[in-house]
Amino acid sequence: MPLHRIDLSVLAAAALALGLAAPASAAEPVIGLITKTDTNPFFVKMKEGATEAAKAKGAKLIAGAGKTDGDNAGQVTAMENMIAAGAKTILITPSDAKAIVPAIRKARDRGVMVIALDSPTDPAEATDALFATNNYQAGVLIGQYAKAALGGKPAKIVTLDLFAGHPVGAQRHNGFLKGFGLPAPDAKSNELGKDPAIVCMADSYGDQAKGQTAMENCLQKSPDVNVVYTINEPAAAGAFNALKKAGKDKGVVIVSVDGGCQGVRDVKAGKIAATSQQYPLRMAAMGVDAALEYAKSGKKASGYVDTGVALITATPVAGVESKDIQVGTDLCWGKK
Repeated sequence: MPLHRIDLSVLAAAALALGLAAPASAAEPVIGLITKTDTNPFFVKMKEGATEAAKAKGAKLIAGAGKTDGDNAGQVTAMENMIAAGAKTILITPSDAKAIVPAIRKARDRGVMVIALDSPTDPAEATDALFATNNYQAGVLIGQYAKAALGGKPAKIVTLDLFAGHPVGAQRHNGFLKGFGLPAPDAKSNELGKDPAIVCMADSYGDQAKGQTAMENCLQKSPDVNVVYTINEPAAAGAFNALKKAGKDKGVVIVSVDGGCQGVRDVKAGKIAATSQQYPLRMAAMGVDAALEYAKSGKKASGYVDTGVALITATPVAGVESKDIQVGTDLCWGKK
């Protein structure tokens, strides 16, 4: 249904569902948090962190999400409802980096500070600030690790990417190439770098089943692959399943990004050699602090703030800084 034709009863129902029935008092700052979905453990943990931080500091957090990853209309509706409920800061993990920009522009024109968490908009300047992992550096770390773990053997690399044009997907992929010592676009490019060492590139959409299918297809093209880069840990789990099914799971270095609790367990089990861990609780807490500062002083957050990344592995390699499984487990997100 086009947004301009949604009747007021529908918006009212949506507002009630989000807990937005009435604006908070003037003494209680209202902060909105919009995630891509409310089921992904990463965003569940982000919501938990933001809710706890807001409650501890005397603010009210209202949360919304798209129905699925990519549901821009759902995020737009949540943003409109939050503004109506009195939110002066909205924290958002954009599902569609470009399509959400007009709604963000409208919010900022009304005096609302908008901070992107985890993923930038396109252009990044569409929000007041971005609090996120340096995804390019996350890629660099696992690229360096994979290069060292390969031990000088000629590389035959499979990349299981997100999907074409996604900035986070490009940053992780290109950072991996940079860390591996291959030619790579810079961190601002949304184009995926290519090199003869990459024997197969496939989109996984960050999904385990799709990652397994993509890996099976790549094995048909190049059965002697020895390095697999994956956009995230579900895709890595799918890749491992495909390799195990083909009897090749012992001779391939799989690296990934996220640092979720299941991902760290997969590192401990030897399914993933190393992963770059990011920190959604830190993103959420920093977002709440910025919102409270804006409510108090009118000072807006600006620019990019790096929320940190660390390489987690059970098998350290010389020359690449890493943290062990215990650290990864202590700081992971999702069910422990």
